[in-house]
Amino acid sequence: MKNDHYTDFPLHLYHEGKNDRIYELFGAHKEKRGGAVGYVFRVWAPRAKSVSIVGDFNGWDDSTHIMQRMIDGESFELFIEGLKEYDIYKYCITTHDGRKLMKADPVGFHTETPPETASKLYDLEGYKWGDAAYRKKQESVNHFTLPMNIYEVNLLSWKRHEDDSFLTYRELATELVNYVKEMGYTHVEFMPITEYPFEGSWGYQVTGYFAATSRLGTPKDFMYLVDSFHKAGISVILDWVPAHFPKDALGLYEFDGQPLYESSQWDRMEHETWGTRRFDFGRNEVRSFLTSSACFFFDKFHVDGLRVDAVASMLYLDYDKRPGEWVPNIYGENKNLEAIAFLRRLNEAVFLRFPHALMIAEESTAWSMITKPVSVGGLGFNFKWNMGWMNDILSYMSLDPIYRMHHHNKLTFSMVYAFSENYVLPISHDEVVHGKCSLIGKMPGTYEEKFAGVRAFLGYMMAHPGKKLNFMGYEFGQFKEWAYKEGLEFFLRDRYEMHRKLTKYVKAINEFYKSTPAFYEIEDSWAGFEWLAPDDADCNIVSFIRRDRGGNEVICLTCYSGSDVINYLLGVNEKGKYKIIFCSDDKKYGGDGKLAHKTYTAVNEPSHGKQYSLRLTVPKHSTIYLVKIPE
Repeated sequence: MKNDHYTDFPLHLYHEGKNDRIYELFGAHKEKRGGAVGYVFRVWAPRAKSVSIVGDFNGWDDSTHIMQRMIDGESFELFIEGLKEYDIYKYCITTHDGRKLMKADPVGFHTETPPETASKLYDLEGYKWGDAAYRKKQESVNHFTLPMNIYEVNLLSWKRHEDDSFLTYRELATELVNYVKEMGYTHVEFMPITEYPFEGSWGYQVTGYFAATSRLGTPKDFMYLVDSFHKAGISVILDWVPAHFPKDALGLYEFDGQPLYESSQWDRMEHETWGTRRFDFGRNEVRSFLTSSACFFFDKFHVDGLRVDAVASMLYLDYDKRPGEWVPNIYGENKNLEAIAFLRRLNEAVFLRFPHALMIAEESTAWSMITKPVSVGGLGFNFKWNMGWMNDILSYMSLDPIYRMHHHNKLTFSMVYAFSENYVLPISHDEVVHGKCSLIGKMPGTYEEKFAGVRAFLGYMMAHPGKKLNFMGYEFGQFKEWAYKEGLEFFLRDRYEMHRKLTKYVKAINEFYKSTPAFYEIEDSWAGFEWLAPDDADCNIVSFIRRDRGGNEVICLTCYSGSDVINYLLGVNEKGKYKIIFCSDDKKYGGDGKLAHKTYTAVNEPSHGKQYSLRLTVPKHSTIYLVKIPE
């Protein structure tokens, strides 16, 4: 056994489940030893009979570079001089039953471009970051009181070259960054970029938890993309997948010949529906591995946040299982106690090192205290996707207007629990695939009414409590569902007026949202929200007030009716004049421009429990914002 004091303590922490920097220990690192420059390799394979390093440099001969056991007796190490960056390699693991497994490096920083599967030597050091001013500003950021309008992107299919090849990270650093900035978004969220073999998985079946996909360039190219977003003032969120991994032979699957990263318990090993293996959250080394993967992207790539995928599948032992297919925990419950402990440890570790990080849970159930601190019994995330709101509003919007009155609660129910967690309102990639239709495709009615429906919905969404997320393509009204093999149909904006006008509308409402503190400063209490008309089901109308910390108010009224509502009385708190400051029915956005009167005087006529009211004709499929004019 090799006794190396440099590795002793990190190894100890690793086996305790408390090492969130295993990327400094494991993997392949460039070193100089005794005047020789080479790479030192380390890998954990506790039940392997032996481990060798193979690659082009030794003709893939597993007898040439046999690794030595480290002080823990479970990990292996070897220094090889003379290797150079981009050399490809794998670990050849000989199992005790004589099998030889060819595995990519679990902590490899770069890979061959799929469908090739080897790891590549790569030195992460040396990139000259230009985002110091941005990162300094982030130190004083309070995410809860600032606007957050997220543009979700699949980097492989946002836009492609004419020959259908991908835009590289560096090309995206110009085209995508400029686009996101011009459209007025505050954040961008990438669907998984951690290396994965099958593009049809959209990145959700990961084999490289420390490698940005090589399809679009090198790790430093990805750094350049993040850096470019930061220079433009845009925050970067990564979709990250700690719940499961694929059964591809090159990856973590039965890494040393037996279940290692996955659970060995029969009921916890598989996600049968997804065809994947579930991580063993009770194993300390797995906790260190996943926590380190999360910290790695904050540390080395300067990302601002992680959207943690499929949290519900981690929390419940009976997730996607029938009776008899799962074993209760020690208390007879369906809670995965080890996963709960892991998620709490993950968030504590991330926030300890990166206090201003965004940790966003994609959690689809009513599990309580997702976004509450670990110290009070929460899971420790700072935001959670509001899947209930998403399901309700899309179900409502898909209805013909004549039926909407019978489902009015789908518009209002979200406010029953709106302040129980810190929410992001997500209209994500999952909602525009598999026959669900694109956002505009969900809208009933004529061609023009579909555009009006999208505008009205987005106006309502921007005013509703919660941060915002929309998936690429909605902003110009792509009718076709998202297809991962194709770029978006940007030509629609060039050829068709309604698509151009919708793009103009989205840009305008994004800017309005960012410049209106009433829409984002108070998201956690009724101090920032007041219903005016939650129960106008017959008119298909909802109206409410949003307030900022200074008491400034904006009235939001959304009409989902299929016909104009004539002489509508909107109750208001005070007499005086009120001005429409934004209207989705404006002709410049593709509407009819029916609101000729921009200013209204409150009349002494009670409505909606208020003494005063405004009398106005509300256009069908529209959202309007009003403010009181100071006297």
